[in-house]
Amino acid sequence: MMTSAPRLLSDDLVKVLQLARESDSVELKLTVPERSYRSAAAALGVDPLDAQIRQVFFFDTPDLRLDAAGVVVRARRVRDRDDSVVKLRPVVPSELSAELRTSPNLVVEVDAMPGGYVCSAALKQRLTSPDVAAVVARKKPLRKILDKEQRAFFREHAPEGVALEDLAVLGPILVLKLRLRPEGTTQKFVAEMWIYPDGTRVVELSTKCPPAEALNVALDTRAFLERKGIPLSGEQRTKTRTALEFFSKELQALTAEEQGPESQ
Repeated sequence: MMTSAPRLLSDDLVKVLQLARESDSVELKLTVPERSYRSAAAALGVDPLDAQIRQVFFFDTPDLRLDAAGVVVRARRVRDRDDSVVKLRPVVPSELSAELRTSPNLVVEVDAMPGGYVCSAALKQRLTSPDVAAVVARKKPLRKILDKEQRAFFREHAPEGVALEDLAVLGPILVLKLRLRPEGTTQKFVAEMWIYPDGTRVVELSTKCPPAEALNVALDTRAFLERKGIPLSGEQRTKTRTALEFFSKELQALTAEEQGPESQ
């Protein structure tokens, strides 16, 4: 999904700050235009050899019924550990149950980027064994990498008639992740390059902060990026949306091919 946006946290700033007060953290995100990859990397002192390699998988129906309901199921393979998440977005933090809100595994976060924002609630789990590879190979069921709390959260918010067993594997996406502490700011950044099977790339810069610091960090971050010559007015492509749409088209094309001319 692409949106055109002139300014970081522009006209929606008040709404973002209202949501932030009830959230655990705020993450400011910026998609770097492809034409600016090299200049942005040089300005931020990026060394690609410091990047961590990851594989990211999503789980949804071929027609993205979970996505339409605001539900995201994701798993990641990382060298030292795997993890899984069940996420709901958008949410209003005050409408979440008290029991869920007190869970140590729940993160309520506002993501803000030029032209848009969303508040999400995510139940995350670090996996004690590397089971993601077995799940995506269909050697183990998806429930093996989701704990009881995540499964209950899924059942509560998934569309009627959609069970974990109905979900297809959407992935993998190769991800290079790099933590940055660039000169000229006290703020820490994360740079991620998502590489899709067709060679498409999405490069995102992000920084997190406590809700009480969101306004100051947003203003400081904008000024810092402008000083570094990194464009803030490019089209924004969300990593998850790009992945879901890519693999959905691939799955539906494969299904049509398997069904043959009679299905046309």
